Order: sequence, then structure tokens, then C-alpha cells
Amino acid sequence: MPRIAVIPGDGIGVDVTREAVKVMAAIRDRGIELDWDEFDYCADKYLDTGITLPDEEIANFRDNYDAVFVGAVGDPRVPDMAHARDILLGLRFKLDLYVNYRPCHLLDESLCPLRDKGIKEVNFTVFRENTEGLYSHVGGHLKQGTVDEVAIQTSVNTRKGVERICRHAFEFARERGLGKVCMSDKSNAMRFEGDLWQRAFFEVAKEYPDIEASHWFIDALLMQMVKRPEQFEVIVSCNMFGDIITDMGAQLCGGMGLAASGNIHPGRTSLFEPVHGSAPKYAGKDIANPLAAILSVGLMLEHLGYPEWTPRLEDIIRAMVREKKVPRDMGGELGTAAVGDWVVKKLKN
Repeated sequence: MPRIAVIPGDGIGVDVTREAVKVMAAIRDRGIELDWDEFDYCADKYLDTGITLPDEEIANFRDNYDAVFVGAVGDPRVPDMAHARDILLGLRFKLDLYVNYRPCHLLDESLCPLRDKGIKEVNFTVFRENTEGLYSHVGGHLKQGTVDEVAIQTSVNTRKGVERICRHAFEFARERGLGKVCMSDKSNAMRFEGDLWQRAFFEVAKEYPDIEASHWFIDALLMQMVKRPEQFEVIVSCNMFGDIITDMGAQLCGGMGLAASGNIHPGRTSLFEPVHGSAPKYAGKDIANPLAAILSVGLMLEHLGYPEWTPRLEDIIRAMVREKKVPRDMGGELGTAAVGDWVVKKLKN
């Protein structure tokens, strides 16, 4: 039986995770064996105890759980976000979750801000390298607080890291019967990093002669995503550029309230989360959109060997949009709990 560690986190993370767990329970009632335990790692715990996420707990997740589900973390009472960094980045780096998996599938034409673009045109998947690049926290300050202050942030890219995320993108395309993988970088300005990405990507591409390999600079890629998103099927990029690409993709699909993600190491314990932040000012007010968290449950079940649940949950949300039973940030009237109840009702019926 798959075991899941649930960390609701901070702010609206608690609200949306409650609905995600409600959906998990309904899916379990449909015959899918699932078990989960909740862990209280959050800003409150950190402020009370100084504990963020201990290494021994990460080892526990790795050894005894198949997946980790996180609602959202971040709280203005912790200005340096130490607890959020240790929870999210700690899990990503210490579990070596090198694949950031972000489907960008438009579920209904009414959700897309682009004129004359619909579900056929906005239908691609982004893979972001998740453990290297500018998010590796290599760097520092010199003469901090003076007029001569210097800040250095170093982008770390290894051949192993670049090659394995590129290969994952090609493998995904082949498994799904897709014909195109695009890599994006800024090699016209970032010479050394770009050179490694260019060489690794096109050398891996030779192993997949049935798949068209292409390249766009990051600025040009973003323009093309707005102009002709239909040309993309799979996109792969570095940590920072992948972060930017996926947020753009989320907006093309209706906003962050629908943006699900997986942080994956194939065959190992992996992390799933909605992409949005913790938005503490909206916590407990029954207005947060839980659909990204619910869609993240689908990605988690896909990782656990139940791929049918991603399209099932997407179909339910399509019906929700058609029937105008949507959360407030999507123009509807349903509160957080009512959205979860509506999804559960559809699952039972």
C-alpha cells in the first residue's frame, strides 16, 4: 500500500491540503489503497521550537514513504524563510528530486487568456532541472551593508544533472507518443552554462532519432509560448528558466490556482505540491482555490502507479468549469471546502 507523508505547511497550504486529503479519501473509497500521515512542519513549529525539517525526518520519508505531499510554505513572521527553504529545498536536494514536472494542459477554452487558442493549442509539458543551477545556493556577500557591497550567485550545472533531465524529457515524449522536445537556455549570453546544455541536449537527442529536438533562447521561447503555443509538446530547461517557463505556462492554462507539480526522482520517494504560495492573509477564510492541490494529487497517483487518476481529475474540473461551479478566483462563488465537496461528489457519482 502506498504511504504518503502530508505536510500542510503554512497559510492557505492548510486549507488546500484539507481538500486534497478529502479527495484522496474519496479515491481510496473507490478501491485505490492509500495510507497517509500528517506532519506539522510549518512556521508555527519553527517559531515555537526552532525546528524546520530535521535530516532524520527526511530519511524517514525516504525509507518509509512513497511520496510527500506539501500544501505550501512561507510566512512573513520568518523573514529569511528558513523553514520554507529547509522544507522544500531540503526535500528537493536531499532526496535528489531532479525532475520538476509541470503539465500545462488547458482544460477549457474559457480559461485561456490568449485569443483564438484552445485546448489543442495549449497542451505541453515542462521539465525543469530541479537540483542545480542558480538555485544551488552557491555564493555570498562581500562587505555587506556598505557602499562597496558585492553579491555573488553562482550557477552550478553538471554534465550528469543536465544529461539526466534531458533524457527524462525525451523518455517522457517517447512513452507518450509525442514527437517534439525543445530545450531552452540563454547560451548567447551565458556562455559556459549554455555550452554544456547545448552539447548535452543534442547528444542525448541522438539516442531518440524519432523525436524532433529543437532549441529556443529563453526570451524567444516565452514570446513563442504566447504567439504559437501549439508548436510545443515537451520543453526542458534549467532550474531558473524552468521556473519562469512554468509560471508562464500556468497563466496560459488559467492561473496558479490550477498549477500542479511534481518533484520527482523516478522510482524513489518524490514530492508533490500546488505551485502557488502560502498567501497567509487568505488563510482560514474559505477563499483559497484548492484545485492545484487536487490536481497535484493526480500527479502523485500517477507517480505511484495509477496514471488514470490525472485525466479523471482533469475531467471533473472540466465539468466544474462547464457548469460554472468554480472557485472565486476563477469567477465563481464556491469556497475552498465547497470545491473539495464538489469534486468528491463527482468522484462518488
